[in-house]
Amino acid sequence: MEIGDELSRDLFGEDFKWGVSTAAYQIEGSHDIDEKGSSIWDVYTERKNKVLSGHHGKIACDFYNRYPADLSLVKKLNIPNFRFSVSWPRILPCGTGAVNQKGIDFYNRVIDACLENGTDPWLTLYHWDLPHALELKGGWTNRDIISWFSEYAAVCAKHFGDRVKHWIVMNEPMAFTGAGYFLGVHAPGRTGAQNFIPAIHHSVLSTSEGGRILKDLLPGAEIGTTFSCSLVEPYTNRPKDVNAAKRIDALLNRMFIEPILGMGYPEEELPFLKRIEKYMQPDDKDKMAFDFDFIGIQNYTREVVRNSFFTPYVKAAVVKAKDRSVPVTAMGWEVYPASMYEMVRKFNAYKGIKKIYITENGAAFTDTLSDAKIDDVQRTNYIKANLQQILKARNEGLNVDGYFVWTLTDNFEWSEGYHPRFGLVYVDFETQERIIKASGHWYSEFLKGPEVKTQPDLNCKKSDLISSIASKS
Repeated sequence: MEIGDELSRDLFGEDFKWGVSTAAYQIEGSHDIDEKGSSIWDVYTERKNKVLSGHHGKIACDFYNRYPADLSLVKKLNIPNFRFSVSWPRILPCGTGAVNQKGIDFYNRVIDACLENGTDPWLTLYHWDLPHALELKGGWTNRDIISWFSEYAAVCAKHFGDRVKHWIVMNEPMAFTGAGYFLGVHAPGRTGAQNFIPAIHHSVLSTSEGGRILKDLLPGAEIGTTFSCSLVEPYTNRPKDVNAAKRIDALLNRMFIEPILGMGYPEEELPFLKRIEKYMQPDDKDKMAFDFDFIGIQNYTREVVRNSFFTPYVKAAVVKAKDRSVPVTAMGWEVYPASMYEMVRKFNAYKGIKKIYITENGAAFTDTLSDAKIDDVQRTNYIKANLQQILKARNEGLNVDGYFVWTLTDNFEWSEGYHPRFGLVYVDFETQERIIKASGHWYSEFLKGPEVKTQPDLNCKKSDLISSIASKS
């Protein structure tokens, strides 16, 4: 099936979940309002040359003040499910201890506004904005973070669990540990295996413990967690490149899902993971696993890799998309929709995954504002092409039950600042004006579905005819 009008919502089935995803630090702003504590991103963006153009999230999309209008946009776009994250330091300014009632009140207002609009709120506990106070104590490298995170999860369950029925524990642990604790290109900016390895283990344990806490306190809720993933393929068919691809696949796609499923870490492909034994306690192998109600997978592209002797730990390097003369997004990511199908198929191969949702998928392109309109045909085609791959998977009987676009509005895109625009809605960051892009209008019409033609009520017509005859006789 070609990309086009043949694609329709009803082909996915009535129970398929449709939505849009966001993250607190990327949209909220109000970084020091109403007794919110500092996050690692508040601190990181203050450091010179860490974020492109010196951008920061102090104002972002001003969602903290503009949430009623933005949630009205969600309703206007016919989007039935809204995924958002809670800012840990807005709830617990010091990471633990005293609860900030003003933060609780804000998220209660957001949840209530969603429900009033007929939108189902999906709440993510952790989307990378760790309280800075906890980072000063070691952050994800400190085993105490398991208890800190558990306390935070319980607070959120207590205050929001009566209305929120879909929960996500962690967003992309590979991203926040790898970029933040190994490469240093995300907050908190730490580098080296001595930070990365304990951060891996403690985030796995925290994910499962968070799941157990939510399930215990909210037995009727649907509890899940999300993982980033990319199709990984070798640059050539040479054995060295093929093996390099296996190592990168283990790093990007297997390292977090497999311990959650009780399979342990993929140490055979990544021998450096044996260093985790230093941080293991006797019952950790059991505590690492949890039976989630769903797994969210977040796919944007594929990676092509080659053997690289001088690359530490993995002996592999990514061959950049721009060097392969393939279509790319504004992030430099290859446009390769088939990666979506392959990732759905890969995660279906695991035993023990009950349900799979695509909790993020989208693309950044250069949006041109003309006559107060943005005709972002590339983004529309990207979404359509990915939906075709998901439909292919569903038609083959594979487990995939929902799709969330990343993202609602253009926002703060971490180290890239405000330059990449992923939104279905354009944001003028000087005026905070919102303009629905062509992709947003397409998604809205797609979700609305085909018009249902009213069939004539033959029984009614027959009775009207009898009445008419009787009145004339």
